[in-house]
Amino acid sequence: MNVAPAWRKPAAGIALLAAAALTASCTSGNAATRTPGAPDDATASASPQAPAITITPAEGTAKVDPAKKIVVTASGGTLDEVSAESGGKTVQGRFNADKTRWVSTGTLRVASSYTVSAKSGVTTTTSKFKTLKPERELAVADVTPAAKGETVGVGAPIIVTFNQPVDQKAAVERALQIKAEKPATGAWRWISDTVVIYRTAKYWPAHQKVRFNANLNGVKAGKGLYGVSNSTATLKIGAQMISKVDVKKHMMYVYKDGKKIQTMRISAGMATTREYTTTNGVHLTMERGNPVRMISPGRKKGDPGYYDVMIDHAVRISSSGEYVHAKDNVWAQGRSNVSHGCINARPDQAKWFYDHFQRADVVIITGTTRELEWNNGWGFWQLPFKQWKKGSALYKKS
Repeated sequence: MNVAPAWRKPAAGIALLAAAALTASCTSGNAATRTPGAPDDATASASPQAPAITITPAEGTAKVDPAKKIVVTASGGTLDEVSAESGGKTVQGRFNADKTRWVSTGTLRVASSYTVSAKSGVTTTTSKFKTLKPERELAVADVTPAAKGETVGVGAPIIVTFNQPVDQKAAVERALQIKAEKPATGAWRWISDTVVIYRTAKYWPAHQKVRFNANLNGVKAGKGLYGVSNSTATLKIGAQMISKVDVKKHMMYVYKDGKKIQTMRISAGMATTREYTTTNGVHLTMERGNPVRMISPGRKKGDPGYYDVMIDHAVRISSSGEYVHAKDNVWAQGRSNVSHGCINARPDQAKWFYDHFQRADVVIITGTTRELEWNNGWGFWQLPFKQWKKGSALYKKS
């Protein structure tokens, strides 16, 4: 009988253990429950992350500067919708090219509540905030000439007076708009911290309406100073009325829309002193009175050259006391200059001029040695337009 060697038995046991171990490693864990063909855990794809939206100013922010912009951005997606409103009024804005950013346009209103909502994919975000209440309030106190129902001349400036001195003039000037039915090039000029004037390069085209808008609400004009309301005014431009005065020939001619409609013999300043010299240049009619009391400036009763008289049908053309008015000195009219600087005419013709003029009609005077100063009355046309626009806070050298 053959007996197997004792050392072979352990070897057989080791082989069985190894086989068992191998089988266990191939069927580890939940092998019995995995769906055939399903991917391994190590290669499974992750769920997409939702887009994130950021709104500035953030939820609950108070005392926001109205000059700031509302900014909405999306990361991980594009902006599908953005809406912003205050008091039922929609805030306008623009998207960038890839629609990941939206920025408001214009200026926010002071002391107002705003709600901003945005959507990107499955993400929706809202922000509610409030703008500040200004320490000082800026508003338009007056617009001239813009009286209700008034028709003005083609030389009309638009003189805007504010209730507070303006420090940040460029910001305020950007908020001022001129819209004309017959557009004309023009520019603003600041003559003080409270007054800015708009003048066209050439006279306004006649027979049209011009609208002035001051979109000031929320505009920062200085430290603690903000616009609190918007203002509008409408100018009705009438016929082109241009009067030409030749002092040397003692004549005045009135033209309406290019056609001569009146010829007047006149007497101008006697020119014995600068004070008594009629000013040369482009004047605008400013106001009228019937009668107007005229008193010699810088003189008291009893002084040489003193006068205190009531003058009929007087139309002012400068701040230095020049008028076109009635005077019963027909002997001088058309022959010599004997006035204290005014243009006087036959009473019936002066009344005609008084009845037919519009504020800001043009009166061009030639033939004297004294130039009208650009800031004497409404002598704004005395400045060449290139010089005029240098007074704008937005002026840029070309």
